[in-house]
Amino acid sequence: MSLEIGLRGRATMRVTHDKTAEAWGSGDVPVFGTPSLVALLETAAVNAVAGCLAPGETTLGTWLDVSHLAATPVGVEVSAEAELMAIEGRKLTFTVVAHDPRNKIGECRHDRMVVSRERFLAKVQGK
Repeated sequence: MSLEIGLRGRATMRVTHDKTAEAWGSGDVPVFGTPSLVALLETAAVNAVAGCLAPGETTLGTWLDVSHLAATPVGVEVSAEAELMAIEGRKLTFTVVAHDPRNKIGECRHDRMVVSRERFLAKVQGK
């Protein structure tokens, strides 16, 4: 399978205390925190292209424009679905939408870059 516009990926997680704004320090209330929402959105995008990259390649998140639209309490399952909207060389652009059972809780535009895992790690180790 190769990279093509329209690829979709999904991610789910249950909201536990360690995923709350209170636990992250991004707020002081025990609801699904924006840092956890971002991780969910990114995971859905990663899953959209899983199995479509050349051996030795991976993707790195480079940009997010996120809206956190609704609060979700501890114990509730949340999910996100990503769709690959554009391919510009090594740059992949996704739209991602997240829901809990009652509401759309977040959405974003997310860019990821296709890179050689080995070259990337070597460059990081050289710092």
